[in-house]
Amino acid sequence: MTRAIVFKNATLYTPGRTIRDPYMKITDLGQIASVGFADDLDAREEIRTVTFSTPARIVPGFIDLHIHGAANADVMDGTEEALGKMQRVLPAEGSTSFLATTLTQTPEEKMKALRVCRRVSEQTDRTGANLLGVHLEGPFISEKRAGAQPAQFIRKADIALFEKFQEASGGRIRLVTIAPEEDEEGLVEFLHESGVIPSIGHSDAHYEEVVRSIERGVRHATHLFNGMRGIHHRDPGTAGGVLLHAEIAAEVIADGIHIAPSMLKFAYRQKGADGIILITDAMRAKGMGEGTYQLGGQDVTVKNGQATLGDGTLAGSILKMNEAVRNMIAFTGCSFEEAVRMAAFNPAKQLGIEGEKGSLDAGKDADFVILDEDFEVLETYVAGRKVYG
Repeated sequence: MTRAIVFKNATLYTPGRTIRDPYMKITDLGQIASVGFADDLDAREEIRTVTFSTPARIVPGFIDLHIHGAANADVMDGTEEALGKMQRVLPAEGSTSFLATTLTQTPEEKMKALRVCRRVSEQTDRTGANLLGVHLEGPFISEKRAGAQPAQFIRKADIALFEKFQEASGGRIRLVTIAPEEDEEGLVEFLHESGVIPSIGHSDAHYEEVVRSIERGVRHATHLFNGMRGIHHRDPGTAGGVLLHAEIAAEVIADGIHIAPSMLKFAYRQKGADGIILITDAMRAKGMGEGTYQLGGQDVTVKNGQATLGDGTLAGSILKMNEAVRNMIAFTGCSFEEAVRMAAFNPAKQLGIEGEKGSLDAGKDADFVILDEDFEVLETYVAGRKVYG
């Protein structure tokens, strides 16, 4: 069985075309049966009509591959309540799926959080954003580029320890941030061969080391420019290696704080719309007011849109995905369609689920967000059910 929804005063964006005043047919399984012009529907069908008072844009739900927390909840709280709260609040910014992202902590704390991710992933009666798996950030990173990751818990690459993490998660670790220049164990190759994405990040790698890491299987970069060796005219560094190689998809935090708008424009011109993935790297203060919050046992002060440690080190963001899309357009001059691609299709493709998510095509999940002209979220749907608005 299918049900049809007509959206008046709205435009639906699908690959290669836009549909003014569209319809969407959704199956009982929460998948898209078809999309098209409302005028093409059979008048005898049962149709629900949604009319917007201001022009609206319907796009695929955003997929945040790097988020630690929101609404005073954090993945490392290690509770089902914290993850459940994140699932409930993320649709308000248009996120319909995400990877629960960990922080560098003791192996015991890490495994506690991973077991909770496993349990929440197994729940079938949940509502809100989809938990697609885990982004393991830390502990296999460089102390030189730790950033806000607690340095005392950083460890050398360790295949046996990773296997314990993966077992605790029930095989749900999809992405691992690693400093490949310090990987003497061959963890990068192990991840790549196991179907887990190795991501270069919190890394002090020189350019040549980046090139070698690509040969070993690195295909992703964790928050480009942040927590990595920068560009120098005699050593392109980690950032330069990421920018120069199309094999690597680069996460960016488009808040105008983590990356200067001009550098974001530089990255866009070098990588193109297909090579960039918008993320938030948000911590628990997202959606809260200014004040002091905790991140891995560290005090983080949120003021004037920035989250920082006592020494001024950036400690994640309070960015929302709809804001990232808006900022990317404003900072780089990319098109609306390109920015949406960076927030939806590109992360889906990176996870190998572009056949299920990332665009509004027949046969894919009915995960979509409706934005107004100012990029504010009007409604969000997950598997065809309205979860926000």
